[in-house]
Amino acid sequence: MLAIWAHGSLGGGDYQEGRSDLDLIAITDRRCTPEEERRLGELHENLDSTERLAAKLHCSYVAADEVADPERSHLTWAHRELKRRPVTPITRRELHTFGRVLYGADPATLLPPVTDAQLATSVLVSLRDFWRPALDHPDRWLQDIWVDLGLLVLARAMVTLRDGTLISKGEALHVLAELDAPAEVVADIRARRYDVPAPAPAGPAWLARRADLARDFLGRAIDRTLTTYGPGAPADTSLPGEGTE
Repeated sequence: MLAIWAHGSLGGGDYQEGRSDLDLIAITDRRCTPEEERRLGELHENLDSTERLAAKLHCSYVAADEVADPERSHLTWAHRELKRRPVTPITRRELHTFGRVLYGADPATLLPPVTDAQLATSVLVSLRDFWRPALDHPDRWLQDIWVDLGLLVLARAMVTLRDGTLISKGEALHVLAELDAPAEVVADIRARRYDVPAPAPAGPAWLARRADLARDFLGRAIDRTLTTYGPGAPADTSLPGEGTE
C-alpha cells in the first residue's frame, strides 16, 4: 500500500458521523489478483457486519501504474458490494484541493492534476447522462438519498461550472436557496443531515410531494445548466481556463 486518501465530506470538513459517507482512495503498488479481490470482499463484508459506520464506507483500490487514466475503472467497495468504477475528474480535483492523507504519499505526488476544462466536462456529463435520465424513474425519488444527492449535486455543479471551485454539501444548501429550489425540500435535507437529534422518518404523503417537487425543480435546473454551459453555449459563458490550458 502506497497511500490512503480521504475525499468527499471527510476531506472537505463537512463530515457528519453516521450520516455522511466515508470516501477513501487506496493506492496500491500493483493491481489486485482475483484471490486478493475475493479476500478484500470478505474483509469489507466482515466490517459491515461488525462496525456501525462500515455501511457508509466507500473505497477504491487503484494501482499506481493505472492512476493517471481517469477513464479506467478500479476495484471499489461501495453501497455494500464490490464493483468497478473510475476515479472521476471531480474526485481527483477534490483530492488535490482538500484531500486528507491518512497514510503515505500526498495526492500531488501520485495523481496528475485536473484542468478546469476536464472538470467542467465531467460535471456536465454527470448531469446529462446520469442525473437527467434518473428523473424518469419516479420511485427513486421517494428515497432520501436521491433527493439529497440530486439537489446537492446540482448546486455544487453550478458553482464549479461558474467559477471552477468545489464546495461542500453544507455550502450547497445555501446555493440551492439562490437557485430558487423548493424551500421545504431544502429545509428537509438540512434537517436530516445536520439537526441533532435527527427528525423522525417522514410519512408517505410528504415523501410523494417531496419527490414531485425535487423532480420538477431538477428537470428545469439541469436543462438550463446544460444549455448555459454545454457544447454550443454562448461564448460569454465559457469556463475559467477554457481554451487556455
